[in-house]
Amino acid sequence: MPCCLSAPHDVLRSAATFVPALLRALHSAARRGTAQAHRPHDPDAVSAVNLELVTLTEDRAVITWHTGVEGSDDGFGRMLPAVTEGEVVYGTHPARLHRTASEGRDTAHHYVELTDLEPGQTYYYQARSRSSAATPTPLHLVKGNAVGTSFHGFGTYGGPYSFTTPQPPPGRHLLSVALCNDLHLGETTAGLVAGVPMMRGISQRLGLAPYPEVMGRALVEEAHLRGAHHLLAAGDISAGGAPGDLAEARRLLDGFGTHGQDYFVVRGNHDRRGPAVPGAAGGDSFLDAFPREGSGSGGGAGDGAAYFARDLGGLRILGLDTYEKKGKGAGAGGLSDGQLSWFRAQLRDHADQPTLVFGHHPLTVRNSPFPVTGGQRLNRRQARTILDAYAAAPGVFLHHAGHTHRNKRTVLPQARHVTLQEVGAVKEYPGGFCLLRVHTGGYALNYYKTSSGPAREWSERSRRVAAGLWPQYALGRSVSDRNSVTVRDLSGIAPAAARLSVAHG
Repeated sequence: MPCCLSAPHDVLRSAATFVPALLRALHSAARRGTAQAHRPHDPDAVSAVNLELVTLTEDRAVITWHTGVEGSDDGFGRMLPAVTEGEVVYGTHPARLHRTASEGRDTAHHYVELTDLEPGQTYYYQARSRSSAATPTPLHLVKGNAVGTSFHGFGTYGGPYSFTTPQPPPGRHLLSVALCNDLHLGETTAGLVAGVPMMRGISQRLGLAPYPEVMGRALVEEAHLRGAHHLLAAGDISAGGAPGDLAEARRLLDGFGTHGQDYFVVRGNHDRRGPAVPGAAGGDSFLDAFPREGSGSGGGAGDGAAYFARDLGGLRILGLDTYEKKGKGAGAGGLSDGQLSWFRAQLRDHADQPTLVFGHHPLTVRNSPFPVTGGQRLNRRQARTILDAYAAAPGVFLHHAGHTHRNKRTVLPQARHVTLQEVGAVKEYPGGFCLLRVHTGGYALNYYKTSSGPAREWSERSRRVAAGLWPQYALGRSVSDRNSVTVRDLSGIAPAAARLSVAHG
């Protein structure tokens, strides 16, 4: 459970649903660790675990797992990493897995990408290392499935499991946008929760770079690798709004491109306005590190605003400051009256234009195995107001939010044409971003873990947050919570390549 989600009294008030599962997990981990500590282990005996189908598009799939030394204990009740080979065998029949994919190098943190898949085809696969079949990440608390679009293969040890590739969004590809959040530059321990003292946080291994920097660099590299034309960072860029942390975040994100042109940033509750900093304009360190978007945006937000509107070749981007309020960052998100009025006017004046909205706090939080408190979402009254505005604005198609540190896709009856997409944190397991691929006839959302070696290592280490229960929450209950395709007319958006040629012409 992320540190930014709840105030202490919120956690304690809701603990009846969460603490029993946490205590069971802590007891199980302690018992497992004690048993492993007294059991000699064979360094050649490898166990392949934590199998996940992370990304699924019409023509590719990304599959990850971890290999450890059987019987060993790293001090957290988990196996010591075992560096070894890994491969995925797959095919269109469970008895004929005749195709093979591998990374071509030994590692303990396996990341294999299957390519040249056919749209609408069912595939069966098995991941294995040193002849040991990988077993899935268990999602029993949420009755979920980490490894496929069906439960085929769960009755046998190690599969084969199955998935069916979707059809691509109709029409021509126009542009791609990386959606990310919760970098938390300056944080040193993941998984601490106020009011739950038995929750053990996870820190980076001694001698390695701070994990928010590792994951931030990997984000920029992966976004470039996956062809993102723009990047939207939906808040909690820093762990506490310190100028040095925000400056480091700015340096990392500048590796993607130019702020206000290639990438855009909004504020989260951790980036809230702090005390005046000597030499800082207005005493707002967040807006010093990332210059005010409101000025000159054409959106009418005005100088000093941390919310803004941009037109990217027919795609309208609305960035919200969802903690424009007093407080220490633990309460529900909130927009000022002025921002809410501005936002409603933006939708009213551009009701039919294809529009993407992003802000830190989600409008709603559903189907969580952990307690859902007021601090996890936007103020209820304002969320209803925004949904009412969406209902009258058919051009809005996507609302991207962070804050919950999980992957979750929600569609509400008040505005069925809008996908509400929560995206897992950059800074910890599963550690990545969502790639929005816009076509003339629809769009796809696909989640990617960052794939650099240091990022994979930290992602595996940080899955132990919440006594090992973190994957139950953060990965996403199903593949569709992190990979989806929606059909709708987006032909009014100009292709990114055409816009680049005009800009450089």
